[in-house]
Amino acid sequence: MYLVGCSVGATSPFINNFAQIRQEMETIYIIILGILAVFLFGPALFFDRSPIPELSENVYKIKAEDELDALLSAATHVVVDFYADWCPPCRAIAPVFSKLADTHSRKGHIAFAKVNVDQVKNVAKRYGVSAMPTFMFFENGAPQGVTAEGLKGRQSCGFTDDGRVSQVRGADRQALEAVVRALGAKDKDVSEEETGRKED
Repeated sequence: MYLVGCSVGATSPFINNFAQIRQEMETIYIIILGILAVFLFGPALFFDRSPIPELSENVYKIKAEDELDALLSAATHVVVDFYADWCPPCRAIAPVFSKLADTHSRKGHIAFAKVNVDQVKNVAKRYGVSAMPTFMFFENGAPQGVTAEGLKGRQSCGFTDDGRVSQVRGADRQALEAVVRALGAKDKDVSEEETGRKED
């Protein structure tokens, strides 16, 4: 007959290996969690928060609500970019917005403005802006829709009841360009009408 047992204080090599493996697995688990945390939360912590540089002299940087009101009363059409410095899509679309301003700005007719939602919060709140970037279109001082071809049903666009584009949310370059081109064409038509009336 064989007697199987263990004495007090003695440990089996199997138990020692199991404890060592468990400790190594915990270490690996912690390392994996750390790597996941860096990938998931790192971008939010390390975004470039420096001010987005403005590349155009034709874009008004709004710093107060009354500045926007003055611009809205000075130009027939105003395109406003509501943005945040920490927003990567805002950084991506900024050069496009500047180029559109350089191409389409006409004093008293079409103006372009940028509103930093973190610095001029009351303006963003006033117009219900909750996503960045959001581009809004104003006519004669009030938010108005713009008739732009090829955008019907586009998810980045907000529409009025009659199907005009009231805003573009996100860095949708094609939608923004289409609306600004439509504004430019509308302004050109109005200018030609005014010129024709002056000649009569």
